[in-house]
Amino acid sequence: MEHIIIIGNGIAGVTAARHIRKHSDRRITIISAETDYFFSRTALMYVYMGHMKFEHIKPYEDHFWAKNHIELVRGYVTRVDPVKKTLTLGNSGDFIYDKLIIATGSKPNKFGWPGQDLGGVQGLYSKQDLDLLESNAPDNQVCKRAVIVGGGLIGIELAEMLSTRNIPVTFLVREKNFWDGVLPDGEAQMINEHIREHHIDLRLQTNLVEIIPDDNGRVKAVGTDKEDTIPCNLVGLTPGVTPNIGFLQDSGIETARGVLVNRYLETSQADIYAIGDCAEQREAIDRRRPIEAVWYTGRMMGETVAQTICGNRIPYNPGHWFNSAKFFDIEYQTYGWVFSNRNKSANELHFHWRHPEEKICVTLAYDKDSRKFLGINTFGIRMRHEVFNRWLNKERTIDHVMEYLVDANFDPEFYQTYERQILDLYNQQMGTQIKPAKKSLKRIFQLG
Repeated sequence: MEHIIIIGNGIAGVTAARHIRKHSDRRITIISAETDYFFSRTALMYVYMGHMKFEHIKPYEDHFWAKNHIELVRGYVTRVDPVKKTLTLGNSGDFIYDKLIIATGSKPNKFGWPGQDLGGVQGLYSKQDLDLLESNAPDNQVCKRAVIVGGGLIGIELAEMLSTRNIPVTFLVREKNFWDGVLPDGEAQMINEHIREHHIDLRLQTNLVEIIPDDNGRVKAVGTDKEDTIPCNLVGLTPGVTPNIGFLQDSGIETARGVLVNRYLETSQADIYAIGDCAEQREAIDRRRPIEAVWYTGRMMGETVAQTICGNRIPYNPGHWFNSAKFFDIEYQTYGWVFSNRNKSANELHFHWRHPEEKICVTLAYDKDSRKFLGINTFGIRMRHEVFNRWLNKERTIDHVMEYLVDANFDPEFYQTYERQILDLYNQQMGTQIKPAKKSLKRIFQLG
């Protein structure tokens, strides 16, 4: 019987295993050093915040794996030999595979700061990181202040987590606004305000220089390039992640930042695939990044590679970019491409509307010449993915999107809506006289 080994039990690896099992009776083994069972990584923060217990974020009962004949092995893979088709698990000997799927995810970035390996310094990615955070910051008596380094999604999650235990937080962001490499200025500035309203000491355009130890080898303060010394008991290093592929160094598998794969998620070695955060696309796919450390792309890669391994060889096709996140109380969604002010092309124009009182806004991107709709960011307003996906597929104009924007609203019937206010500002700025369409379920689900 053909033996398929998957290294990594995150969303990509587990999805691959589940779909291979749906389509075949092949022997499947998942190897992971992180946990015995798959869990929802995006829900880790809610365990620390007390909203859930760890067992609540495991999507499957523990008996699911044996019932579906998926073998689980706990351990670190230290070596892969593509010639012999073996991999080595620490001191446990070799495993022989027929096909191998590398789905080892990411690890937090470190950039050589002095003191980055001290006690009390950590990232936030794995279950082990969560356990370490419980030890480093159980309450505001043990942890009197935390410093978070890096202005991205993991950083703001960590800030929210610590704030629920009344631990003061200083947030160091090297850019002029939070996440301004991703968000247009108006949105980034709104999030700056929101972070500070939650009593976070947000310090923009500030870089970490060193992490200062106490006499016991733990952090006692950090130094910044503003010549400030900030006393603290915890440093959260959250300046992004990088593919977790160090164990492949002598394997002969071609790598760059990640494991290089073609559109079929095949590596340079026969019968070896890579999926999820650790995979790097050789060929450009639309305007998508070569590495996308996003939950849903890992799931899609798992489904794709399972089809290929089971005889239906299909290319990975992620479609239009979309994502969602939460900044404390504000829900964020993005569909298509809305680039930050510093990254957008001269031909990409933005229309921005912000509520005069609440932390609610939208930004729509469109082409200067054709007026083709390129994408939308929403904060505090839920939108329908399938509607925007259809508009992007049909290359609708910005005017069409504004006229029918009501169709994309996802909020329940009695929630306040803002399409009229958004369209009024659009007409005023653009010199148009577009009238809003009445909401139509037929358009939403059939015509677009």
